[in-house]
Amino acid sequence: MAVKVLIPTPLQKLTNNQATIECDGTTIAELLESLEQSCPGIKTRLCDESGELRRFVNFYVNSEDIRFLDGANTPLKDGDEVSIIPAIAGG
Repeated sequence: MAVKVLIPTPLQKLTNNQATIECDGTTIAELLESLEQSCPGIKTRLCDESGELRRFVNFYVNSEDIRFLDGANTPLKDGDEVSIIPAIAGG
């Protein structure tokens, strides 16, 4: 099952400067494992020490925020698009 992952610019150094990557997974959690296999080190940027998604990184599946779906257990299907968006703070 291929899922298109949109990688933010700050993380593209871990993806050989690719802005999009195709990965496999039936949930966001599985997708992160697949992404880590392809791009070692990226999971530590997206998850904390306990493996939970970091609060300041937002994930969207087909433009829907996974915080309002099932979080890391949000199901994925072939052809879905996952966007990884780092939060920006300022004033």
